[in-house]
Amino acid sequence: MPKVLGLLLLALTLAGCGGRDGDGRVTLELWAFGREGEVVQELMPEFERLHPDLRVRVQQVPWTAAHEKLLTAFVGEATPDLAQVGNTWIPELAAIGALEPLDARIAGSSAPSKIATNDHFPGIWDTNVIDGEVYGIPWYVDTRLIFYRRDLLAEAGYTELPRTWAEWRRMMEAIKARSGPKRFAIFLPTDEWQQPVALGLQNGSPLLSDGGGRGAFSEPAFREAFDFYLGLYRDGLAPAAGNNQIANVYQPFAAGDFALYITGPWNIGEFRRRLPPEMQDRWMTAPLPGPEGPGVALAGGASLSIFQRSEKKDAAWKLIEYLSAPEQQIRFYELSGDLPANRHAWNDPSLANDPPLRAFWEQLQRVAPTPKVPEWEQIATKVYEHAETAIRGRATSEQALAALDRDVDRILEKRRFLLSRRAEGRAEP
Repeated sequence: MPKVLGLLLLALTLAGCGGRDGDGRVTLELWAFGREGEVVQELMPEFERLHPDLRVRVQQVPWTAAHEKLLTAFVGEATPDLAQVGNTWIPELAAIGALEPLDARIAGSSAPSKIATNDHFPGIWDTNVIDGEVYGIPWYVDTRLIFYRRDLLAEAGYTELPRTWAEWRRMMEAIKARSGPKRFAIFLPTDEWQQPVALGLQNGSPLLSDGGGRGAFSEPAFREAFDFYLGLYRDGLAPAAGNNQIANVYQPFAAGDFALYITGPWNIGEFRRRLPPEMQDRWMTAPLPGPEGPGVALAGGASLSIFQRSEKKDAAWKLIEYLSAPEQQIRFYELSGDLPANRHAWNDPSLANDPPLRAFWEQLQRVAPTPKVPEWEQIATKVYEHAETAIRGRATSEQALAALDRDVDRILEKRRFLLSRRAEGRAEP
């Protein structure tokens, strides 16, 4: 009887810890979003074969619900062991204490790490570094650059995309001169914040000032970039239209209604599927021009992060190491089309020999993160809202940027308060 009682107590203890299932294996809970949540499940059998004491349960979450679900799970103390986290969400989740710092694991303080900083694109890696600590490992990457019609550029006298703003502008003017009044050089959706923000970063704007406490959009660096951006609409080089006004962007691109389109790697597959066969040799990709030469683009993609409340952090780290390995990165690319975060994976012929991907490889060497403040998602929305007022002539450039700074300052009011308390050496409330 005492032996039976002892076994019962042991079983209850293990169940209470949530550590192992009835078969003795540890179950990890991974949250992944959208299509990534679907295809990553195909990589789990091999991981479980390599780690027979582990099992992975993948919860697929729609992208539209992902951000709110992560925050709700943190408040309700129901976070997973690890999750896919959008790179712009890292500062917010780190600020509320949801994520586990990973520096010691990367350094291999307890066991040799299979993840090295120099395996990754520097600008992408930097999105995960908050106040000197690493809170995520890049899983896949993206950025935005230019998709263009090779034939329309050739008709305007260009064999490749220029590398400076001035040359780029002259090229767009040449395209517009040949295209007629109802066609344009470039499509820049008015309801996207990424383009004016990227141009501002290219021109040296910090976007925010005072340690991330105030907007810096009225300052000269961003204002000059914003004026370049507005000039494309003002002079008829870009239509004043948003994504909701062009239902199928591939049709007007194929029809020659515009020759240039700034978008991301997800559209490589879409261009191949949606453009007619005769168009497949007429389009290509190119890095973004900058004020004086090749410019930076926005560091995008998603990372894998471990949650503070997980009781299985060592096992979660093994899964991150597995998903970060070049062979799994290549397989994930084949399944999802997402570009590998591990630079060694780009040596695979499926990526190295794909012409449209070359520009992404080049551009990913020059990417920069958006400001690492928890409020960035709110700020980004205000950027395109105020930009659109200027595009449509309802405000001057100066008025739009001044209003944007006022809104951003209001959004960052609590941040300024906390920064001031920290400077005074007082505890945060």
